[in-house]
Amino acid sequence: MGAVAFVLAAGVAFGYLWSTRVLFPVPPRPRDLLEVPDVGGVERADALEAIRAAGLRAAIVDSFSHPTVERDWVLGQSPIPGQLSVAGDTVALTLSLGPVRRPVPDVGRLRIGNARNVLEASGFIVVVDTLTADLPAGHVVEVAPEPGTEVDLPMEVRIAVSTGPAMVAMPLVLGIEQATAEAMLDSLGFVVSEILTRFRFGRDQGRVVAQDPPADSLLPPGSPVQLVVGRRSSARRNRRNQLDSQP
Repeated sequence: MGAVAFVLAAGVAFGYLWSTRVLFPVPPRPRDLLEVPDVGGVERADALEAIRAAGLRAAIVDSFSHPTVERDWVLGQSPIPGQLSVAGDTVALTLSLGPVRRPVPDVGRLRIGNARNVLEASGFIVVVDTLTADLPAGHVVEVAPEPGTEVDLPMEVRIAVSTGPAMVAMPLVLGIEQATAEAMLDSLGFVVSEILTRFRFGRDQGRVVAQDPPADSLLPPGSPVQLVVGRRSSARRNRRNQLDSQP
């Protein structure tokens, strides 16, 4: 059985070789067919030279912007590399126009939503940071790169958004002389917007007896403060003045 199998296999192999080499041989490659060179990722001048050296012609048929490929470098070709073409056939090339360049828009002082819309519509990638600032919360304080700077797209733009002014704790000014209390509040950035008086005996006269907002309230600088200061009644004050003026 082994000998018979060997003879059969040898016969099949001989028949295949006879049919492909003698009866139906593969025709030789015509001498006028040329292999298309691979010029992808090659600079334009070098690509044109390589195609001409291969006996073919080159034509620039398309071009478009590309974020990472420099201007005038080959992005694609047709026919593809390795294909056979007749001498004188044209290889169509697509070139890069390079990355799109745009100036960074000025979105300072805009609200975060509007700023993001402007930047993303212009092709930028938005990264948001926050910081305390005098601008109202949610408004853009800083932009990096600086607005007007021309950059390649896609490009990351960082915007710093205000969380509002730093909050200051309202001090306790009860029992303090009016002038001292006003100086303390002014040094912390508060504004004494109103001073009322209330009748008081003895040591509370001229001192703060009530405050609004209350102590330890967290407020932005510039917040208004109302003070109530102790005073003797008008009648008693007038009577005291009359006594003081008598000889």
